[in-house]
Amino acid sequence: MEQDWIWGLVGGLLIGTGGAVYLLANGRIMGASGIIGGLVDGSGRDTASERLMFLAGVILLPILLYPLYGHVDTHVSTNPLVIVTAGLLVGAGTRLANGCTSGHGVCGISRFSLRGIVATVFYILAGGLTVVFFRHLLGVI
Repeated sequence: MEQDWIWGLVGGLLIGTGGAVYLLANGRIMGASGIIGGLVDGSGRDTASERLMFLAGVILLPILLYPLYGHVDTHVSTNPLVIVTAGLLVGAGTRLANGCTSGHGVCGISRFSLRGIVATVFYILAGGLTVVFFRHLLGVI
């Protein structure tokens, strides 16, 4: 088995476990865009400490693990404009979709949420079309 598949499996298991622990401990869905969005728009003031701890973990864990794994080739563009634009578009898309891959995909599908399943189908389709357009037609990524 290729190492890339193993990393994907490990990452998926960690995200799924994190979603289950978050739901069991807090009674809420672990949707990263909702957690961050609640901090940005102020709607999550009552759970700000919990949201900040989640965000700190998302940022700090890769930094702590970096010495163990060193450089990992993600096959992402080296063009900073493309990376920043992609990040902004992902953020805008998660707000339009009222959720992200962790909320709709991981937590929504595992709860058999029709809204999560439909959203996941559409963002996977949009992602595939985006790759075809930007990589194969424009050659940007």
